[in-house]
Amino acid sequence: MPNTVACRSFTDFIQSAEFPCVGAKSALARDALTVFVAGDIDRACDDVDIHRALREFSAQLDHESPIVKSFVVVFEGPGDLDEEEFEKALWNRLQCLHNLDVVSGTPWSDGVAADPDSPHFSLSVGSEPFFVIGLHPRASRPARRFDKPALVFNSHRQFEKLRADGRFDKMKAIIRKRDAELAGDVNPMLSDYGEASEARQYSGRVVGDAWKCPFAHKEIA
Repeated sequence: MPNTVACRSFTDFIQSAEFPCVGAKSALARDALTVFVAGDIDRACDDVDIHRALREFSAQLDHESPIVKSFVVVFEGPGDLDEEEFEKALWNRLQCLHNLDVVSGTPWSDGVAADPDSPHFSLSVGSEPFFVIGLHPRASRPARRFDKPALVFNSHRQFEKLRADGRFDKMKAIIRKRDAELAGDVNPMLSDYGEASEARQYSGRVVGDAWKCPFAHKEIA
């Protein structure tokens, strides 16, 4: 769903000097960001279209390419959700995307866990595993504070490729240093894949050990 204003706003956000993720800056410079604009993040009306577009994006990914691509859903609103409300809306959208996979008979991705409590969990859509980054206006971390709710889908397999050729650790160190400089401290939710469930990082909200991910994997009938 084209919306040049929303797309321009997102690219300006990525290009800003303060934004710490050099991976996203590189993807933007290489025209490797696909931006899809949807309605409100707390409504299900665009889920089918988001699911279709994300699966089309997944189908054309080249996991051997040195260029990392990302799929971004920018929602028109609401702009006043607090962190818990945004987290709820985020997981509702991700649950619906999974439900659409189940209805279509699409299996969970090989190589990643479907249990959101597992340290090897990654969200699967179209059998492609994704690490999801949530952005919204009222995020406590400056790096997550975009003027509209947004979900950024990064291929887990592309991250594994970066990790295998040594680029991932270098990029991670730069991003974490820049984020700490921007926020004044290190993000307490950061962990590497295999140490703790990455689901704890998706919304950007600081959660404790008792936090339970509101996502349920469903088996294909």
